Amino acid sequence: MTTKTVSASDLRTNLADALDAVTNEDILIVTRRGKKEKAIIDLDRLEDLLAAADHEYLKTIQAARKSKEYFSHEEVFGNL
Repeated sequence: MTTKTVSASDLRTNLADALDAVTNEDILIVTRRGKKEKAIIDLDRLEDLLAAADHEYLKTIQAARKSKEYFSHEEVFGNL
């Protein structure tokens, strides 16, 4: 994972390029007056972080692993 930093004024000027530069492995830190204020991350990564923070979701994963009632990648997706 890499972290890139951009000032708010540079971000306003180059928004499209800055958004294109953010991948699933990158975090773009936005600064104002030299202080880190916000972060821009890939939407898929955000969804993964939100899911990982959801205790109920994590409990369902633990229960599935204990019961061994889950499908393999091949069973779900076949030969894609």
